Amino acid sequence: MQKRRLGKNHLEVSAIGLGCWGMSHAYGPADEKESLATLESALDLGITFIDTADVYGDGHNENLIAGVLKNRRREVVIATKFGFVGDEHGAVGVCGRPEYVAAACEKSLQRLGIDVIDLYYLHRLDPLVPIEETVGAMADLVARGKIRFIGLSEVSAGTLRRAHAVHPVTALQSEYSLWHRDVEKTILPACRDLGISLVPYCPLGRGYLTGTVNPEKTFAKEDYRRNIPRFDAESMNLNQHLIDRLIHLSRTSGHTPAQLALAWLLERDLSIVPIPGMKRRRHLRENVTATSIRLSPEMIKTLDALGEQVAGARHNADNLQFVDKENG
Repeated sequence: MQKRRLGKNHLEVSAIGLGCWGMSHAYGPADEKESLATLESALDLGITFIDTADVYGDGHNENLIAGVLKNRRREVVIATKFGFVGDEHGAVGVCGRPEYVAAACEKSLQRLGIDVIDLYYLHRLDPLVPIEETVGAMADLVARGKIRFIGLSEVSAGTLRRAHAVHPVTALQSEYSLWHRDVEKTILPACRDLGISLVPYCPLGRGYLTGTVNPEKTFAKEDYRRNIPRFDAESMNLNQHLIDRLIHLSRTSGHTPAQLALAWLLERDLSIVPIPGMKRRRHLRENVTATSIRLSPEMIKTLDALGEQVAGARHNADNLQFVDKENG
């Protein structure tokens, strides 16, 4: 597995990481035994970057990962997040108050069963608390040895610069894929300017870019995608010709649609480390293989064109309210 460094630090991780939300919620029921086996297999294949959050399954996800960290902590760069408050299945808000930062960190440390968090993200910006105050509290956690590095998620370029002026930010986690390119406008340039790594979540478009989702697919009742405009029948029908094109490109290139989508992201910048969500072992080796693919300039140009006109918003209105406005 190829390695990449996050930010300007000596925090080395695998070229792709493992997003774990689906092991506790998000895309319908998960099998805990299979989830644990997937985590173990990911480490065996060289994936060292594991991503979770305190809100995933209301703490369940961190508890789940603790079962693997217990015996393999030295192999893992563990990233978790704080900021969302409330039940993820119901009313949710955001809190970035300094006193909450410290309390949330302690709870995550306890659930994960570790002494220090490698990369600690503010999950979403609290509009009622200046980012300087929240990051200042996170910097205090670094000084106290509770966390090693600081990250932010779904903030604007302006917010990122303000935060970085308080304490160096190592990574920014934002949605980025063939089908969501907004970060290229201001976010990615800011990251390059400041020496901050971009960690794309949903690099496979919540499964869309695997070529296995189509307008006839029925999502489980608990599946988050049921409430996303891009996954309604009208948008999926409008976007199907783009997926058909991606599938055609995959067949002619000898790679899967998912591998092309990940390889395209990896080619954007050496500081980019995507974290595809996987809750089953069968997807691991396919995604890991993407790190060794080198795309031709012609293929990159063709893939670029796929994301130029996509129907449907990436979030519903309730979730878009938590995205820092400039990065909507």
